[in-house]
Amino acid sequence: MNYSEVIDFVKKKTLDNGRPSKYPFRNRYEHIMRVYRWAIRLQAKLGGDLDIIVLAALLHDVGWDDTKPHAEVSAEVAVDYLDSIGVDPEKIQRVGEIIMRHEDKDTEDDLSLECRIVMDADLLDEVGAVEIMWDCMATALDEEASYKRAYYRIKEYYRGNKPKIKRCKTDAGRAEFTKRMQLIESYIYQLERELF
Repeated sequence: MNYSEVIDFVKKKTLDNGRPSKYPFRNRYEHIMRVYRWAIRLQAKLGGDLDIIVLAALLHDVGWDDTKPHAEVSAEVAVDYLDSIGVDPEKIQRVGEIIMRHEDKDTEDDLSLECRIVMDADLLDEVGAVEIMWDCMATALDEEASYKRAYYRIKEYYRGNKPKIKRCKTDAGRAEFTKRMQLIESYIYQLERELF
């Protein structure tokens, strides 16, 4: 399958879908591409159907509507798009199901390996170096931006994200999540030494 065509579709669709962003620096397409890259890395360690994983990762956040959950809208967009390019109906169904489920990270249901990989890849984009950057950029938009305000925001989100490790669905996802949380912890420690 030619993933570059799917990527072109995702880029255009995310620009056109009108999804509002609280932060001007957040870019839905860039988030999708990070999830896509992590999904491929996890698949290389864990196995699973690469086409299903890649298509679900690329299309998981492609849709938006103010009145319906984005997972539902994204699944509808994905199913229509994949059908239009002649993807096998069984593959389309599996991709659609993963996209519908990707937000339900607290589920205890028995999920396919492909679904667990996409969910972990999506979760990993909430923690790590990108999170620190996000916190700093968001703080810079505040009226009274300062290094200390950024520090407190990073620390707050670190505390909030640390328990989310229980949402990881694979051992490889948990291992990467743990490494990212350790990075943030080290950064906070160093920042405390330099600021206070």
